[in-house]
Amino acid sequence: MDRASSGSGDRVSAWAVADAVNAGRLSAREAAEAAFDRIARLDPGVRAFTELWPGWAAERAAAVDVRVRAGERLPLAGVPLAVKGTEGRQSLQTARLVEAGCVPVGATSTPGPGTGWQTWGATEHGPTRNPHNPLWSPGGSSAGSAAAVAAGMVPLATGSDGAGSVRIPAAWCGVLGLKPTNGSVPARDRAGLNVAGPLARDARDAAAYLSVLTGTPVGPPPRPPLRGPVAVWSADLGLTATDPGVAATAYALLEALAGSGALVPCEFPVRLTDPSGAWRSLRGRAADARALEAAERSRAALRTELDRLFERADLLATPTTPNPPHGHEGPGEVMSVALTWAFNISGHPAISIPAGLTPAGEPVGLQLVARPGREDLLLAVAAAAV
Repeated sequence: MDRASSGSGDRVSAWAVADAVNAGRLSAREAAEAAFDRIARLDPGVRAFTELWPGWAAERAAAVDVRVRAGERLPLAGVPLAVKGTEGRQSLQTARLVEAGCVPVGATSTPGPGTGWQTWGATEHGPTRNPHNPLWSPGGSSAGSAAAVAAGMVPLATGSDGAGSVRIPAAWCGVLGLKPTNGSVPARDRAGLNVAGPLARDARDAAAYLSVLTGTPVGPPPRPPLRGPVAVWSADLGLTATDPGVAATAYALLEALAGSGALVPCEFPVRLTDPSGAWRSLRGRAADARALEAAERSRAALRTELDRLFERADLLATPTTPNPPHGHEGPGEVMSVALTWAFNISGHPAISIPAGLTPAGEPVGLQLVARPGREDLLLAVAAAAV
């Protein structure tokens, strides 16, 4: 039995744990204990967790082991799960993952009060540190979830994405982050912008998580597409100034995917309606009827622009963020959400795939956006990349 299957390695995958638990080679209790060992060893340097749940985890692991011994095959049997702190144990996302066999081990950090920027995480011991460099923020608001997965403490963590809050920390921590199609699961805010989604290291893990989350059967692992989808590249969506090193790193992965046949690049101009005013009005549920009407016009314009784009291409490819990870003092005037929040308004699914490092060693994500309901295509390309 290899390290991934045994649950003893820092890079354990969710599918390997579930396979081992379902086969009786590993118990859910042993998988949870291994996760707590990793957390004890690694989290003091990362500060991903704000609370640990050893008692509840032991109860859930015991319940999983009973179900498996009774003959059930659970899609995420015994998988240690980190839970975004603002969701907690009772969220729909957590409940569905627990029913599928996950064992929640603790709550992860999210931004603290008193700031308009959300690309960081707060704990009683100080800010959450990026596993790539403790001087950098891990992104946010799913800060601790991304950091816990990137550091190898858990294979899966819950996130939620209202403007990029899954994709941005995924990009800066070098993991996968998926925002599903809006409406595929109940929204977490009145405006319908905030969608639950996974942080993972493996496309197969993210696919299983998505199936559980949406209540659909868990299918075969995502595989690189036999015939590459057509992808159009935009470094800035016509909306922002993207750091050249970030753009070059993301584009290099796009070229590598094209070279392997996982996608077919194409070129045409991409310029989207600025989503900033619409997002603020929709998220704040502006009392001014004219502001809401203007926001809905912007939403309609974005959807029309993307409908036209997807008549010519299967995927839209961008850097996930226009900037590299910032320090714990904050991003300054840079809008880290500039390339992500349009798709919370339009509702399109989007994924951040680890693209590698800039020459300065900064993690970068390649964002892929697809037609509504085509998460399968995003995950298939991600399978070719990681």
